[in-house]
Amino acid sequence: MGWGRRIRAAIGVGVTWGAAWLGVGLILLAIVGPHAADVPFPLFFGLLGFLAGAAFSGLLGILGRRRKFEDLSFAQFAGWGAVGGAVVALLVNWAAGPSGSLLMLVPLFAAASATCGAGTLALARRAERAAIGSAERTKEIR
Repeated sequence: MGWGRRIRAAIGVGVTWGAAWLGVGLILLAIVGPHAADVPFPLFFGLLGFLAGAAFSGLLGILGRRRKFEDLSFAQFAGWGAVGGAVVALLVNWAAGPSGSLLMLVPLFAAASATCGAGTLALARRAERAAIGSAERTKEIR
């Protein structure tokens, strides 16, 4: 797979995760109100979800290379997702300054990213089955 295709795939995973995390931010916004933070929660969560998804995609490209989706487990995807989310949380903590007050985000981001990682595998397997079924139907028509 070429670099252009890998970058497009990372952006696609990032956008998908960003949309999921944006939804969580909307729920949080509805709970605490629109003036609870300087940056609206949906935008902030969406950006962090995008970054976590891109980090996960990079890990997947390195660790899952040359494997089929059926050969990979949900635990592997969840673990790789958790690592990607933890890395993003640590970067956010580092960017916020030396206080370390955002370290509580590490387990939260790891859990959210593990869930997204397992969901990514479920979607990939479903898309793969649909593509196989479509190819079989095309053969039957001819």
